[in-house]
Amino acid sequence: MTFEIIAGALKIFGALGFFLYGMKIMSEGLQQVAGSKMRQILSVMTTNRFTGLATGFLITAILQSSSATTVMTVSFVNAGIISLVESAGVMMGANIGTTITGWLVSLIGFKFKVANIALPAIAFGLPFIFSHKDHWKKWGEVIIGFALLFLGLEALKDAVPDLRENDVIIGWLQQFNHPGFLTRLLFVMVGTVLTVIMQSSSAAMTLTIALTLKGLPLDIAAAMVLGENIGTTITAELASLVANVHAKRSARIHSLFNIIGVTWMIILAPFFIQFINWIFPLEATGNANQFALAAFHTGFNLLNVIFLIGFVNVLVKMAIRTVKVKGEDDEDFALEYIQQGVFSSAPLNIEEARKEIITFSNIVEKMLAQLNEQYTSDSEKRRGKIHKKIKKGEDLTDELETQIAEFLAKVSMEKLSEISSRKIKSYLSIISDLERMADMIFRLSTDLKRKEQLKIAMNDVQSENILKLFEKLNKAFQVMKNNLFIEEITQIDEAIKLESEIDKTVKKYRKELFSNIDQTEYDVKAGIVYRDLYNGIERLGDYIINVNEAVLEIEPE
Repeated sequence: MTFEIIAGALKIFGALGFFLYGMKIMSEGLQQVAGSKMRQILSVMTTNRFTGLATGFLITAILQSSSATTVMTVSFVNAGIISLVESAGVMMGANIGTTITGWLVSLIGFKFKVANIALPAIAFGLPFIFSHKDHWKKWGEVIIGFALLFLGLEALKDAVPDLRENDVIIGWLQQFNHPGFLTRLLFVMVGTVLTVIMQSSSAAMTLTIALTLKGLPLDIAAAMVLGENIGTTITAELASLVANVHAKRSARIHSLFNIIGVTWMIILAPFFIQFINWIFPLEATGNANQFALAAFHTGFNLLNVIFLIGFVNVLVKMAIRTVKVKGEDDEDFALEYIQQGVFSSAPLNIEEARKEIITFSNIVEKMLAQLNEQYTSDSEKRRGKIHKKIKKGEDLTDELETQIAEFLAKVSMEKLSEISSRKIKSYLSIISDLERMADMIFRLSTDLKRKEQLKIAMNDVQSENILKLFEKLNKAFQVMKNNLFIEEITQIDEAIKLESEIDKTVKKYRKELFSNIDQTEYDVKAGIVYRDLYNGIERLGDYIINVNEAVLEIEPE
């Protein structure tokens, strides 16, 4: 008996695994095929909470993954393209969009002999898999994933035992025909735990529908569905623990929305279920209609959106209050865009890495400005503070390079298009040169500090020459930063020109320095500091042109 129970449980989980694997392949294929289009839709169609609502529903219904929609939404919040208020609308729409899974299962999965369409679909999609073009390969994965998903449903239907054939289970379930508040709360917890274990609300919902069709009372199944709505938010909260503050706030908005909705629905569930039974009457066997649970799920999420759409600003404020920014110092290390631990497609991961690299360049730019100030400041105390800030910036850039490189290494293990592979290669080169810039800036800052400690004074000509080099270097950095931001070389000629001017100017200063060595008034120590400064600036110019060349290797999509 025990063996039969274990074998039955394994069959159910195996069928669920079959279903999840098919959904994973289909969803990832769709994200690769339509990922850039989805991002364009998100950026254009989220001007307010209502268009965001429609957009969230549309994208989730297409991709069959609320996680993918959530991650893209968080990415746009981070980039400043959409606000938290607008993102809340997308989250609400994603909640409605994810209910499409229940209708697909009810309409197709448990009604038809899915093998009749699934196997021909695999035969149709298989040739695409062997295509040399990534685009057609992804379409092949979409088709085959769709077929595997419904084969998994067929297996699940056969694996779930008929509860009506077991007298013990029937006797136990009959006491829940009209469950009270505490009983509903108990099964809400069951649904929550089930979703957390499976890490998929779609899989939990599918299993619940299967159990309902095999005799599980609709009242209990409805409570489990409410729990599954909470369970999917717990998954998102756990995933966002290692992500940035924006990801945490987006996940918190989703959690608040679902928890508030589940709370009022637990109280009103008996009345709402009566309404569902009126629309989808019980079958002759007393069993729930196959559409009843899907209707409950969709109806609940629609009503929740209607009730809470006017309180989006309140939800956003609650999320901001409950998720604080860690550390008041704006230079404390924290990846701003990379969503570590959150499911995403490779193109979106690469886009997040690009934004992180722009943040990296902003830090280096700030260090460069601090170096300029350290060189020109008349206050010894101020110069000392600036040197410490530059040291802190250099430590930060070391950490940034490591974190971004590790993230890109993980992304590179996925299936990548030629453009994505080229981008990762270029990004690794760029972060290496940015880190070298930070190291050189700190080295020059240390040279200035040593110059001050040893009371070394350069002459007026030398001081003026270094200022001229700083001016050219700042211009070169701004050109590089512009090219990096738009990922298109629009000023390559200007970049080459500025780098050439720096090299020629340094060559001139070097020649003048050697010609002055024989003069009696020549200060050897000042000459060494002067030489180290212009050589360091020349190296910075070389790193800047390296970044421009790396950007040149990236073809815009």
